[in-house]
Amino acid sequence: MAATTQEEKHTLKQLSMENGIDKNGNSDGRLNKYACASVMAASIISAVFGYVIAVMSGALVLIKEDLKINDLQVQILAGMLHVSALPGCMAAGRTSDYKGRHLTIILSSIIFSLGSILMACAPSYLVLMIGNCILGVAVGFALIIAPVYSAEISPPSYRGFFTSLPELSINIGLLLGYVSNYLFEKLSLRLGWRMMVAVPAIPSLGLILLMLKLVESPRWLVMQGRVGEARKVLLLVSNTKEEAEQRLKEIKGAVGIDENCSLDIAEVPKKTRSGARVLKELFCKPSAPVRRILIAAIGVHAFLQIGGIGAILLYGPRIFERTGITNKSMLMLATVGIGASKIIFSVISTFLMDKAGRRVLFVVGAGGMAVSFLGLGICMTIVENSNEKAGWEISFTVIVVTYILVAFMTLGIGATTWVYSAEIFPLRFRAQGLAVCVTVNRITNVIVVTSFISIYKRTTMGETFFLFAAINALALFFYCTLPETKGRSLEDMETIFGKKSQLEIQMKPHCNK
Repeated sequence: MAATTQEEKHTLKQLSMENGIDKNGNSDGRLNKYACASVMAASIISAVFGYVIAVMSGALVLIKEDLKINDLQVQILAGMLHVSALPGCMAAGRTSDYKGRHLTIILSSIIFSLGSILMACAPSYLVLMIGNCILGVAVGFALIIAPVYSAEISPPSYRGFFTSLPELSINIGLLLGYVSNYLFEKLSLRLGWRMMVAVPAIPSLGLILLMLKLVESPRWLVMQGRVGEARKVLLLVSNTKEEAEQRLKEIKGAVGIDENCSLDIAEVPKKTRSGARVLKELFCKPSAPVRRILIAAIGVHAFLQIGGIGAILLYGPRIFERTGITNKSMLMLATVGIGASKIIFSVISTFLMDKAGRRVLFVVGAGGMAVSFLGLGICMTIVENSNEKAGWEISFTVIVVTYILVAFMTLGIGATTWVYSAEIFPLRFRAQGLAVCVTVNRITNVIVVTSFISIYKRTTMGETFFLFAAINALALFFYCTLPETKGRSLEDMETIFGKKSQLEIQMKPHCNK
């Protein structure tokens, strides 16, 4: 029997090589242009999110001066963007399961447009806060749907690259946000920040038109029993017919449809199609591998935020100001370097994702961040304990170390967190499981950005950075325990994290005959 099994495996391997696919259903190494274009288009929503995060760092400086608000109101305004993302995350997970990934991207674009326009026209702090909250809901949608759509469109051999594109787009958006801060700051005080927050409406409206021409996720279509439509999409995003059929076979197996079923419409339970009771199953009745997946996914998102990068991105101008830089234009220009650093190392990370692997990038990123925060802590301690005004040398050193810190974050845990958490959940749990992770992400981010000013005023900024260094050192040990997933099919993840879930076996639907 063993000999026969080996012979069958050898025969299958030979057939796969002849058809241009490997054992995981990958193509012969060519990049599928349609799949790449689809992911790039969907990643526009991530670029809008990145822009919003970066532009607020400069806008808050001008808003505080224009509307005469205090530091507490600034912290609340910054934090509410992320608090509002929490309901957005959960709504996006359920919406993407019920109505599809494609429609959810369109909906998030509409919400971004509404929030941006309302903030730009706000006559008071209250109206500004309302627009900010609407924008936060859109942020929640963007954080969920772009990684899910990218992961589900991508073939295993390029999934790291494709799923990194939303993170690359976030960094492009960050750079554009910092550039907008520098350019619009030169306008009048009242007009400058309004122009900054109005810009996201333009690409959001453009994305709505673009998405009308793009395809739905084939995995979501199979989850709805629409096998025929999924086959057509897979033929577009695969390089060969054989690759498309192999991927379809694996997806049907993951959903529970008979792999030999040839009908275009298959019977799938209603709760599988709508995503009903997924969270209950995820938290109350998870199998051992699903439980481990949940811990890993939540862990990487929590460490991403409590590691302190949100404080650097949002309060960069304030940090540089503490070193003696007081000119607003110089402060805004210095933050442009943060965006440039993120772009450069995001591109490098995108190409390393499928070569070096996820765990290596996690470890390198966390280690580099720990050392960089230690360096920042030392520099800021020198500044805060000095009786004289800091010289240009210390200001230059803080700026450079900040750029290095951002580089390590972007190269390591920045993109990898989103790729890893989007790919490890089983199909049925993916959208809402990622929604849980992003909810944790936003909660921890809110804690950091709303408490950073208060903490460093109670202690010192140097001591705050030492705390972040310790947290990243702890994260390093956590990342070392994670399984590697590069090159593996999405349908293989439960095998990587343990045996197949018995719950999914019991719920296995059948082909409609």
